[in-house]
Amino acid sequence: MVSITLSVSEEIREIMRKHQEINWSGFVKNCILGKAEQLEWKEKMLEELQQQQPIVDWSVQLQKKSREGRYEELKKKGIL
Repeated sequence: MVSITLSVSEEIREIMRKHQEINWSGFVKNCILGKAEQLEWKEKMLEELQQQQPIVDWSVQLQKKSREGRYEELKKKGIL
């Protein structure tokens, strides 16, 4: 396992000393782990979205194509 060193102000260190019931190393480790998991999840979701992009592009183009000339058609019918 790798160790890291964390710097905190003297004020924070004093607060930490007052609350020795908390395993500060474990607390920081869990915070880092939680954030790392969030970032991994976000990266995975972005990759999945990128894989779906061709389908999204195709559906947008299909929608645009289906609307071509619709304005003129409605205008001729007197709706617009």
